[in-house]
Amino acid sequence: MLMIRFQRIGRKNDPAFRMLVLEKASGPKAGKYVDLVGTYNPKTKAITLQPERIKDWVAKGAQVSPSLMNLLISKGVFEGKKKNVLPLKTYPVAAPAPAETPAAAPVEVSVEEVAMVEEAPVEEAAVEAAPVEEPAAEAAA
Repeated sequence: MLMIRFQRIGRKNDPAFRMLVLEKASGPKAGKYVDLVGTYNPKTKAITLQPERIKDWVAKGAQVSPSLMNLLISKGVFEGKKKNVLPLKTYPVAAPAPAETPAAAPVEVSVEEVAMVEEAPVEEAAVEAAPVEEPAAEAAA
């Protein structure tokens, strides 16, 4: 399958791009391409396009990368809405709250209930399973 996409050229911190028709499976820096249909320099905003050849390749079934499609839409080669090419940040979505939530009524607790909780017996199985540490003085002797 053919793809029309950018190929970065130029040196470090001075980007420039070719608009190439090439196989989708080949890497963006592969030297083999089918057709050169334009160039783009983002610093100087210089663009050279061959819109007839781009439309011809799209008619033959070539797909256009989202970034290049946004540029072609802004230059008037294609019509449509631009796509967001930046990755979306995904956050966990909380469940929506019910429409009507009753106000939380204060809970009344009597003194006897508090005393019963404080005096609750500790389970003996938990006490027996706890490891017993020996004092360091006895271990050294």
